Amino acid sequence: MQRILSSHLPTRVGETVRIAGWVHRRRLLKSVAFLIVRDAAGLTQVVVADPAVRADVTALPEETVVEVVGTVTANGTAPAGVELTGPTVRPLGPPAVPPPFDLYRPALTAALPTQLDHASVALRHPTRSAALRISAAAVAGFRAALDARDFVEVHTPKVVATSTESGANVFTLDWFGRPAYLAQSPQFYKQLMVGVFERVYEVGPVFRAEPHDTVRHLAQYTSLDVELGFVVDHRDVMVVLRDTLAGMLAEVARRAGDAVATLGLILPEVPVEIPAVHFTEALRIAGAPPDEPDLAPAHERTLGEWARTAHGSDFLFVTGYPMAKRPFYTHPDPARPAYSNGFDLLFRGLELVTGGQRLHRHADYLAALAARGEPVEPYAGYVDAFRHGMPPHGGFAIGLERFVARLVGAANVREVTAFPRDLHRLTP
Repeated sequence: MQRILSSHLPTRVGETVRIAGWVHRRRLLKSVAFLIVRDAAGLTQVVVADPAVRADVTALPEETVVEVVGTVTANGTAPAGVELTGPTVRPLGPPAVPPPFDLYRPALTAALPTQLDHASVALRHPTRSAALRISAAAVAGFRAALDARDFVEVHTPKVVATSTESGANVFTLDWFGRPAYLAQSPQFYKQLMVGVFERVYEVGPVFRAEPHDTVRHLAQYTSLDVELGFVVDHRDVMVVLRDTLAGMLAEVARRAGDAVATLGLILPEVPVEIPAVHFTEALRIAGAPPDEPDLAPAHERTLGEWARTAHGSDFLFVTGYPMAKRPFYTHPDPARPAYSNGFDLLFRGLELVTGGQRLHRHADYLAALAARGEPVEPYAGYVDAFRHGMPPHGGFAIGLERFVARLVGAANVREVTAFPRDLHRLTP
């Protein structure tokens, strides 16, 4: 008899079926027992009236893996309106050692460090697994939105010979006796691939050896990177970003609707045109000094509140960041060279995306590096490509975990990361 998932039971009323999963909860009454079995699709209620089967169920702790054969019976009070009656229950392994928290409760009551220490079982809780389902759907939407616009997915090295972006911290490793580094981003490679395919994207890990110990930073996270050629300026990039976000959220609604419902979410709408303010105007709105070189988290929160009040939008572009705070490959604003053709996208008052137009002329790269006192040699393989003809181009990168955390309202990005890596954590 083929195993079926709990979600298929409503169409099999009156049939004898086989399910399998984990013992989610047991309720042992005097004359009957209720066994709740959890599988990847949800929960199934099993009604146990036979004394011998009830005795077997009594000996099965929560999280024990079992197989159940029974008759699908309609019951409006049971999950999905059906339950299994007249069952046989067979363990598929030894009795489980109960985890240090109850997975059958509506919310995990254990502190986050305890959950992370026992991630393999904490992730079984519906609220934790729902966030990961939403993450998977968001990535599927990211790919679909860009595939529909003739982008090509690429895969670039994660071990590199030099720092990807000057000034940022990198993880060093031994590469057959030579120093090497974990890539901080695919930035240089995705720019070079614009010279091949014009439009590219990548989904992959990036590594930042920055000793942050905050609720919004990880040392390894998943970056959704995009680069496109033949742009006029950064505004072309912002249009693609807007459409990509809309596609991601549409796929979350389509593919992960049950997870959205589990978490009680209302997905945000992406405006047809996301409101945008120049960095100088953003400082004024946030009440920051006019000579402030960057936006602090408090400024971002104020701007998020302003966008919601003034424009009814959960999203806000801040454009024209000072060149001094942007990487050397950023294209300056021709009309205001001290400011960049770069942007950040704030999502509910939190920086989610950084992007902009890049330099595309070889001479401009040499000048930009010289102006920052940077030697050309570490970047020679990258900069040399611009001698061979590169179109005006730009791109952006979305931090997946930060996006999902903001979307589901998680207080800490680690709540939506399966096995986070940060300043303190290398296991499990």
